[in-house]
Amino acid sequence: MFYGEYEHTIDRKGRLIIPAKFREIVRENLIEKFFITRGLDGCLFVFIEEEWRQQERSFRSIPFTKSEGRKFNRLYFSGAREVTCDKQGRILIPKYLKDFADIKNDVVIVGVSNRFEIWSKARWVEFYKSSKESYEEIAEGLMGGE
Repeated sequence: MFYGEYEHTIDRKGRLIIPAKFREIVRENLIEKFFITRGLDGCLFVFIEEEWRQQERSFRSIPFTKSEGRKFNRLYFSGAREVTCDKQGRILIPKYLKDFADIKNDVVIVGVSNRFEIWSKARWVEFYKSSKESYEEIAEGLMGGE
């Protein structure tokens, strides 16, 4: 659903314009709201409502009797915020989420199939630089290359 890499800027009020390609998908699929939360690797995860509900069901199955399960769910769900696009296709990113992802002004929005991620530009450059060399090794490890 969401693919590609786009550089954008957060405005003074903390709003981020969704890339035009993503806005097309939103319009075509009659998507009205998103859920944004703390992601992994220092970015933010953004899900459409249907995907968010699937994530919620999945994480609900993590036993609350396990300490790590409680910690993860607390951090993941307490960070979540329901957001809608305004008429200009912008979403408001709460300050606590910008702080978590070290987002100041420049961001990279990365489409990752069922979600998109919002990265501070500096963190994305660092992540990409440190990961691109091992891309093929990672693929082999995950997909069982022999």
